[in-house]
Amino acid sequence: MKVKIVDTTLRDGEQRPGIALRASEKIDIAKMLSNLGIYQIEAGIPAMGGEEKKYVAKLMELGLKSRISAWNRMNIKDIKDSMDCMPHIIHISIPSSDIQIRKKLQKDRIWVEENMKRCIALAKDKGYEVTVGLEDASRAEPEFLAKIIGIASAMGVKRVRYADTVGILYRQDIYERIRKIKRQFKRIDLEIHTHNDLGMAVSNSIAAVKAGATYVDCTIGGIGERAGNCDYIKFITAAKAFCGLMNEIDLKKTLKVQNNILGMIRPAAS
Repeated sequence: MKVKIVDTTLRDGEQRPGIALRASEKIDIAKMLSNLGIYQIEAGIPAMGGEEKKYVAKLMELGLKSRISAWNRMNIKDIKDSMDCMPHIIHISIPSSDIQIRKKLQKDRIWVEENMKRCIALAKDKGYEVTVGLEDASRAEPEFLAKIIGIASAMGVKRVRYADTVGILYRQDIYERIRKIKRQFKRIDLEIHTHNDLGMAVSNSIAAVKAGATYVDCTIGGIGERAGNCDYIKFITAAKAFCGLMNEIDLKKTLKVQNNILGMIRPAAS
């Protein structure tokens, strides 16, 4: 089994309080990540407009080895903004828990299903690779998650992201949930997205890999919203130790690149 890294330093990582990168800095970071051999770089959110959209479009002109993805909410405007930048991958985040659907968005599950279909269809009709994110999957009902995955799969989506958005799961929970989904949807590639609120982002990502996930979301230094995300170097080290994976990664080179990137993005001391 081969595990591929999806680096979200430039999207989720930048949501860490106090971080605001210039477009030129983001491009420099993307180049360093690509040179490390990162499979996919989640570049940002074109729907934010302005410099963010220009930067993602500029990134696509560089011809980096990494595949570039753009993150989108589940709405048509977001998808169109991303398509203007011509990324390799359109990622659509689907609210999947009733907490998000009913309390945050004041909507229902039927609304989610119909809007998801429209967004996927728009991107697929234009020839884009589409990945779907199960936002707040850890608090969603398994039956509804299965329905979302089934719809996405029927529309040609090959990869689904399981997001522990609020960082509440333990590694055994992750293992059992990912294994169940993998058994039900054998042709779907699973991607794991963890948060470190309980200090378990790396261990939960390892558990997901053991259960069948083949894509892992990481950030440099584990930076990200709230307590952060899965730390890239820590995940690589753990994958080598516990899974016999990622042995081709040069840790010394990776550590040097990490230090260079963190030097660019850490908030200045007050």
